[in-house]
Amino acid sequence: MSAFESSLMRSRRMRPWEPVAWLLALASPFLFPTHALIVNEIAIVALFALSLDLVLGYAGIVSLGHAAFFGLGAYTAALFCKHVMPDPHLGLLVAMAASAVLGLAASFTVLRGSDLTRLMVTLGLALLLLELANKLDWLTGGVDGIQGLVFSPVLGQWAFELTGRVASCYSLVVLLILFLVARRIVHSPFGATLMAIRDNRLRAMAVGVPVHARLVAVYTVAAAMAGAAGALFTQTSGFASIDVFEFHRSADVMLVLVIGGAGWLYGGIAGAIVFKLLQDLISQVTPQYWTFWIGLFLVVLVLVGRERLLRPWTWFGRGGSA
Repeated sequence: MSAFESSLMRSRRMRPWEPVAWLLALASPFLFPTHALIVNEIAIVALFALSLDLVLGYAGIVSLGHAAFFGLGAYTAALFCKHVMPDPHLGLLVAMAASAVLGLAASFTVLRGSDLTRLMVTLGLALLLLELANKLDWLTGGVDGIQGLVFSPVLGQWAFELTGRVASCYSLVVLLILFLVARRIVHSPFGATLMAIRDNRLRAMAVGVPVHARLVAVYTVAAAMAGAAGALFTQTSGFASIDVFEFHRSADVMLVLVIGGAGWLYGGIAGAIVFKLLQDLISQVTPQYWTFWIGLFLVVLVLVGRERLLRPWTWFGRGGSA
């Protein structure tokens, strides 16, 4: 076994604190039953941020329209439930497949040109789907969206209820599974080539890395994960509206990565926890001005530095294999 292969094998191993952290996360809906709904929201945002981190943090592809895949996953899950069957597991897989197809189709356009071009193309894609969802009201419900969705119980046993405990456990399990998939991807030879492309695309091409094929593949996988986050949003809330395509969703997930840090898998999870807890706490104190305080926090984060402000979490996250 080469030194490179040995290094990859070591990086795949979980550190001792990681299983404990995930067990606590899975137990959190029962440890804090009154906060199960916010736990569910954190899990969904964390999965959405994880998908963006794959393309931004590891592949260096900038995106301002990642909500396109989130929204398509949300509407696909809603339409599948309404017109085909209410099974959440099949709906989740179908939503991921639909978003993956969109990601594959969009990647050939998104990966061309400069970063500014990619920003405009990704933003345009999300706005295009937003307008389609608005105009095709016979299918999507227009501005009213698709409401009153009732999904089958998870694994045929646990029905979604108002407290949100089943929903949060379901979302956390999906997050864990896709996190392990993402870990496997980034700590593999494929992931190593992605980081080489991110650091110096011309050098990666010079040593024979199939740059375009790698970027298309990771963009498709990331789109599928974003679609899973959108499907979870629909399945745990019971509705889908054109809000899922709004620019603020793409902007919020970008802020989550700014807070948690791009280029390491726990960054999206850490950022989602901080962002959603701050949003929930501040909106209770000053509902009209919570965005001001979020903005102030981001300014302080940039001035002080993420490593100093979030030192305990970043030490654990970067010290691990993710």
